[in-house]
Amino acid sequence: MTSLIKWPIVKLNELASDEKYAIVGGPFGSNLVSADYVDSGVPVVRGINLSKERRFTCENFVFVTETKADSLKSNLAKAGDLVFTQRGTLGQVGIIPSGTNYDRFVISQSQMKMTVNNKKANPIYLYNYFRLKSTVSYIENHALQSGVPHINLGILKNLEVICPPVIVQNKISSILSGYDDLIENNKRRIRLLEKMVEEIYREWFVRFRFPDYKTVGIKKGVPNGWEAVRIEKLIKRIQVGMRYEKKTVDEYGNVPVFDQGQSGIIGYHNKDPGVFASKNDPVIVFANHTCYQRMIFIPFSTIQNVLPFKVSSEYPSSIYWLHYATHKIISFSEYKGHWPEFISKQIFYPGEALTLKFEEMVKPMLIEIEVFEAVIKNLKSTRDYLVPRLISGKLSVEDLDIQFPQSMQEESAA
Repeated sequence: MTSLIKWPIVKLNELASDEKYAIVGGPFGSNLVSADYVDSGVPVVRGINLSKERRFTCENFVFVTETKADSLKSNLAKAGDLVFTQRGTLGQVGIIPSGTNYDRFVISQSQMKMTVNNKKANPIYLYNYFRLKSTVSYIENHALQSGVPHINLGILKNLEVICPPVIVQNKISSILSGYDDLIENNKRRIRLLEKMVEEIYREWFVRFRFPDYKTVGIKKGVPNGWEAVRIEKLIKRIQVGMRYEKKTVDEYGNVPVFDQGQSGIIGYHNKDPGVFASKNDPVIVFANHTCYQRMIFIPFSTIQNVLPFKVSSEYPSSIYWLHYATHKIISFSEYKGHWPEFISKQIFYPGEALTLKFEEMVKPMLIEIEVFEAVIKNLKSTRDYLVPRLISGKLSVEDLDIQFPQSMQEESAA
């Protein structure tokens, strides 16, 4: 990229605000410990809030009291500030969003924050710059290796940044924010559909208010005609074909590879898939050890400990019901076992007629989720293709008349 750069390269410290504590690290270890956490108050920003897929997530906050936050005034952040991981998953970065219920945040011991001088730089531009593979690799390669690999405030301040004029940064940020907004909109649609399917399942098979439920009696807490069956009788294992390791998959490709983590897809490849699935013949994957479960409608591969299965021919039940019914065994109980324990569990089979009605109701929604996920993949691919080319100046934006998206206006003004 270096030979294509037409803009100055500056140190990150030069782009910080002139205000006091504009670029600082988290509290000294003993100044913020787990005993300081309370149920509500001022949120503490940790690595878990710097999501790989989003600029920031307000989920899983811990809190300190207002008094404790006052004592940590040099470690406070506000909307629009950048947050960097100091130790742990190096290369993580996030922007604290506007529009939350909080007017200040405490940075944890493992994070560093920067308040940007908006006359010199756009926070969203810097956020995207620090998500570049080349930037992340540079941070990882220059980490201090004593104990847990980490960087310090000196390393952060001296990181070099390609710095086009602010008007150019704004245009680059606008383009990339447009993609991020589209990605987030599709994610919201997915979450809405997932909630709808979840609610239908609960209504029918947990609360027992399924179609014509008033005509079916309840005996010992279970509708009449429902049969207690061990999971191993309901399912059949599928040969997985070739398995992969995380380090052998790529960011892009035609065949997704599923992991046992909650994120599911860890990458892609272009070889023959290990497992074939389709809209008319979906497959459920069970992640041994973590017990993560997902229904899949497209050909895919797996890594070790991900076990695909379908319904058994002995029980021609809907695979849609089976997916949610077995998933509830995992999520509704303290069950944390592996495959042998999983298949030994007992479940109530409500009969083919009802499970097929459930399939008819939820199948279009689940297939629509797959469509939205494919759209998200394409948007991410295009965005990631554009980022280095926009930042290097290979793709010029100077002559573009760009309207800034609402999300960018809010975060840049914060």
